[in-house]
Amino acid sequence: MERERFVVHLPVVSADLPGALRFARAITRALGFLADVDRAETTVSEEDAQCVRHRVFCDHLLGGRRRCPRPADHAGPCG
Repeated sequence: MERERFVVHLPVVSADLPGALRFARAITRALGFLADVDRAETTVSEEDAQCVRHRVFCDHLLGGRRRCPRPADHAGPCG
């Protein structure tokens, strides 16, 4: 039987997109020890355009069901 899943939305304020992405990476890494934190799904959006989301991390699937830990749109190979 599959368990129910809920998503937590934690609004924070940043002056610009690069700052918001840095902040989101820091929060995700700080909570990375928790098994239920899905860092691959971390996104950032403008307050008034929440349907337009910017990925924080690359979501390329690697071996062993792991995802690439590098930033979204990174240069070079995943790893």
